Amino acid sequence: MKTFKAFSLLLSYPSAELQQAIPAIEATLRDDGLLGPKRMEALAPLLAELARGDLYELQERYVLLFDRSRTLSLNLFEHIHGESRDRGGAMVDLLDMYRAGGLDLGGTELPDHLPVLLEYLSTRPLAEAQAVLADAGHILVALAERLTRRDTAYAAVLEALVTIAGADPETEEVQTLLACKDDDPEDLSALDAVWAEAQVTFGPDPNAGCPVSRDLLARMDPALDRNPARTAS
Repeated sequence: MKTFKAFSLLLSYPSAELQQAIPAIEATLRDDGLLGPKRMEALAPLLAELARGDLYELQERYVLLFDRSRTLSLNLFEHIHGESRDRGGAMVDLLDMYRAGGLDLGGTELPDHLPVLLEYLSTRPLAEAQAVLADAGHILVALAERLTRRDTAYAAVLEALVTIAGADPETEEVQTLLACKDDDPEDLSALDAVWAEAQVTFGPDPNAGCPVSRDLLARMDPALDRNPARTAS
């Protein structure tokens, strides 16, 4: 589905090329037919912002949202595994899935980066893409809620993905993730302290990801191991 490729581009670091491509991206979203009129209307502010905004301001806002705020990271495993060794194993599984589907990563982004995952899903049948997104549904819901709290137009993309995935916003997994306090990207001292705690360790890292998600991770891993399409959980 070309919609996933369009979403991948919309969630990428703003560039002059992206700004020039916004009319084509909007046309793709409409022509693909995966989104209804309400979702297209919700995306309109982001499309307008990216098309006509000052590029440097767009880039600065993007960095504040997604690079300087760990709770808004687009690296999906960050929200569960943090920097533990478990994340490395999950990355290997994800790379294997990409390679089996004919995608070889050539960029510098990590395999669990949401735009990378969406680019891969754009090459897969819709039912398969929905199943993969459903595995990450709790993370997508949490990201959508946090972006809504920040009053940013990017929330519309995550809300659309939540709908496509059929994710339930009331699950224990979602509430556990949302119990993590949102980062303040302007508080550099606090951010430095958070990142300093994220050390690579053998086995589960007691400081990995959101502290209140540790028990959740322990319960989720056996189920993930049984899922041959293990992805962003």
